[in-house]
Amino acid sequence: MLVEAAMTTDLVTCSVEESVRGGVERMLRNHAGSVIVHEDAAPVGIVTETDCLHAGFVTEAPFGEIPIRKVMSRPLHTIPPEKTLRRATKRMREKSIKKLVVVEGMDLVGIITTQDVIEAYHDLKAEIHDIVKADRAWPLETRRPGPNTR
Repeated sequence: MLVEAAMTTDLVTCSVEESVRGGVERMLRNHAGSVIVHEDAAPVGIVTETDCLHAGFVTEAPFGEIPIRKVMSRPLHTIPPEKTLRRATKRMREKSIKKLVVVEGMDLVGIITTQDVIEAYHDLKAEIHDIVKADRAWPLETRRPGPNTR
């Protein structure tokens, strides 16, 4: 299965010039767990809910006073949409991250998370289960013998 089949394309982004408060507002408004930070239209970092909470706790400053550029994770870890989910999970494991930004060249096209991968494999498992269940439901007399049966 490919990344493009499981990725989310409804992206939440903000400018590198915004504050953490601006990023949090966007996450809340869009029911998202992260915001991709861009500079001059190019993605340069990512900020998660956890990053924002950590920044607020460590600095004790209001979110509106914390520049998002100080909180964002970089370098931004990316993957092309035509790569496999296996490759994506390997990369997440290697980098100890839960999200990869999906890019075609320098164009932002999606995001893939560990939860997206779990759901994709769950859906695939359910489809396979349905196929096997349907196969077992066929009456024996309608099944054709295979090449190794007598």
